[in-house]
Amino acid sequence: MPPLATTLAVVTLLAILVVALPWGMELLRRPMNERARGDAPGAFAQLSAGNTHYQWHGPRSTRVLVLVHGVSSPSWVFAGLIRGLLAMRYRVLSYDLYGRGFSDRPRDSQTLEFHARQLGELLDALGVQVPVTLMGYSMGGAIAATFAADEPDRVDRLILLAPAGVSYTPGRLRTMARDGGRLGSWLWGLLGGWQLKRAARADAANPSVIDDLPRRIRREIRRRGYLAAILSSERHALDRSLKAVHREIGAMYIPTLAIWGEKDAVIPVASLGAFAAWNRQARQEVIDGAGHALPHTHPKQVLSAIRDFLREVPE
Repeated sequence: MPPLATTLAVVTLLAILVVALPWGMELLRRPMNERARGDAPGAFAQLSAGNTHYQWHGPRSTRVLVLVHGVSSPSWVFAGLIRGLLAMRYRVLSYDLYGRGFSDRPRDSQTLEFHARQLGELLDALGVQVPVTLMGYSMGGAIAATFAADEPDRVDRLILLAPAGVSYTPGRLRTMARDGGRLGSWLWGLLGGWQLKRAARADAANPSVIDDLPRRIRREIRRRGYLAAILSSERHALDRSLKAVHREIGAMYIPTLAIWGEKDAVIPVASLGAFAAWNRQARQEVIDGAGHALPHTHPKQVLSAIRDFLREVPE
């Protein structure tokens, strides 16, 4: 073969390998199956889009509080809050959104309505008939608000921690992946895991009740479908304004607490101004020195704000 032809063949082969690399990396990740769930705590509910992993915390009670986590950290992100919530006489339900933790990885677009449907089906499957207090963190705040607006009779209070749907500032890589079509998908498949590990290391540099955060995120990244779920959420859930949703919640007088981190670079504290205009009935608190990881970096302050809110809005 002539030298030029050989060079072109090598370049072509390398190009094919580079293009295929993210998909090859994904195939090497572990599928979410019964073997992977061997050490999962709690139990599973078979819902319309797949298995959902959940845990009950505390004794049976008619006071139920449901935790809805954010885009990248599964239900364990609330570990530092559960004991304090139990002390408030709640029975606490935590669960993993599709694509995270021990839940299934359906290929559906990860819209807020998709996740709100998962929440409603889980409550039905568990026989929860009483109105619940919903606590949503980051994207989970947008999911909780969407559910509350759609099914207000099932929600008696709404607690939002740095909620998405008001203002959102993703990093450069996530923005490029979100807006880049197939090229963005390739870029996220190649570099998304690296970006998430880097962010986890940065969070771990601050005091936190989750002392092995980087290890937990690495475990998530090794599971097939996790990166795709995050990108789908970036494209179909986190780009939405919930102005109409929060106005509806305010008009229905659902007691609402929004808690913001003073130094949050992802969902900036300036969001509280727009939020106040959308829902004038809501109570808002700002935690000094807190960034976006406030559930596990500032759990005492979060719990204190919740206790004050519950005293203000008794049953």
